[in-house]
Amino acid sequence: MTQPNPYQQQWPGQPAAQQWPEQPAPAPVVAGWDDPNRGGWDTPTAAWSTPPSRARVTQPRSGEHLLDVRDLRVEFDTRDGVARVVNGVSFHVDPGETLAILGESGSGKSVTAQAVMGILDTPPAVVRGGQVLFGGEDLLTVSPDRRRQVRGQEIAMVFQDALSALNPVFPVGWQISEALRSRRGIGKADARRRAIELMDMVQIPASADRVDDYPHEFSGGMRQRVMIAMALAMRPKVLIADEPTTALDVTVQAQIMDLLATLRAELEMALILITHDLGVVADVADRITVMYAGRVVEQADVHTLYASPAHPYTRGLLASVPRLDHRGHGLHSISGTPPNPTAIPDGCAFHPRCPWAQQMCRMTSPALTRIGRLDRASACHFPPEALDARLA
Repeated sequence: MTQPNPYQQQWPGQPAAQQWPEQPAPAPVVAGWDDPNRGGWDTPTAAWSTPPSRARVTQPRSGEHLLDVRDLRVEFDTRDGVARVVNGVSFHVDPGETLAILGESGSGKSVTAQAVMGILDTPPAVVRGGQVLFGGEDLLTVSPDRRRQVRGQEIAMVFQDALSALNPVFPVGWQISEALRSRRGIGKADARRRAIELMDMVQIPASADRVDDYPHEFSGGMRQRVMIAMALAMRPKVLIADEPTTALDVTVQAQIMDLLATLRAELEMALILITHDLGVVADVADRITVMYAGRVVEQADVHTLYASPAHPYTRGLLASVPRLDHRGHGLHSISGTPPNPTAIPDGCAFHPRCPWAQQMCRMTSPALTRIGRLDRASACHFPPEALDARLA
């Protein structure tokens, strides 16, 4: 049965929309994210003053997942002080699975991916702690030679701006086959043939005729396909796609996402999709990790997160998604701006922008804790039902 798009749910003041079958009712989102008069929402109640006890998320045993990032911490030494860009991030991904990492610009998504790949500029970046376990092996402690073997060959990355990532003075076929020549020792003719095959795989028309073209001769969508072909040249086990649809029109975005989903299934690789666009991942991701101010604030499978978001930040992101059945109404937005990583506020980093914030939110940082099922967690002092009670 064809399922509806999971982010088309009902918010207060909007017409009813089709819901996921057999899913919990969507949690409402406060209509007044831009309302400056929010003092009434800070009035303590019995349901809010004592949050229920919930079990903290425990880490799995080493080697249980294909890629397992644990408590990763990355800092940048700047003139304004130490910027804690990644502050205790943990997630995992398995073969054939797509994990989406969501968050506004500046939340630490790309730095997390670069730390996993080992391509951070050090200095100013410094990895202060954590583990990046790949097949049970910690990539943060291996030798530089071993890290180079993994990078590009077993874990590959598609970068955000294809025009900047591609070398303008070399044909795309030469760039696609470069890793094959340098790492596998493949001859020039065989490398060229393999480049054409990879261009066919990512659905570039007339690949045999275009293999010697330069990046500027391709459209934005075709350049992104060339980047994907380069990343797939060594048949990696994990592919990290950092904002792969940036600056592309909606039709091309859908084509790129469909391509990534198809390749993931055909090659049985794990896919980590980094984006700020909730609409892009709705039909592709299996699980979603939401980041804010360098921390993971919510984790859930895609159906649960879109149908019943647990963290106020996730609720605000979903309320900001444009809807076709909400024509003529203004878009919701989350008030304020993300915090400066050199001056992250005490307590919950989201509390200056949160309409549900209480005194404890300003003083104590909430731990990432499980909500009901083992695969769902939120870093909020209050569970979803307590947030809903404030709206009743």
